[in-house]
Amino acid sequence: MTDKIRKTDEQWRAQLSAEQYEVTRRHGTERAFTGAYWDTKVAGTYRCVCCGHALFDATAKYDSGTGWPSFWRPVAPDAVATADDHSLFSRRTEVLCARCDAHLGHVFEDGPAPTGLRYCMNSAALNLDETGSE
Repeated sequence: MTDKIRKTDEQWRAQLSAEQYEVTRRHGTERAFTGAYWDTKVAGTYRCVCCGHALFDATAKYDSGTGWPSFWRPVAPDAVATADDHSLFSRRTEVLCARCDAHLGHVFEDGPAPTGLRYCMNSAALNLDETGSE
């Protein structure tokens, strides 16, 4: 893992679109079935839209039926970080980019084998690098 990337709020706003900023820096969520990658089946590596850190390989992507890109594992155990999320009157596990702390989505324990996990991500938090896998 490389060093943490830290920027001011103004620097993030200048770098990101309004939707990307809302999702990644303000912990927002895009509407289901509207993001760029919810049904994409292209090979490559999904990277953090904020810092370019490799997060998920397309080979771990699957159709969860939720309308958001879903993965059964990150590209490496330390690619993402998690935090307790008690918003929306429920307890969920938030998924963050381990490099820049961007909000990516949430992880649930209803995914496929072999992990049983569903990393439910926002397309606005990701960039698909089609040049190859990590």
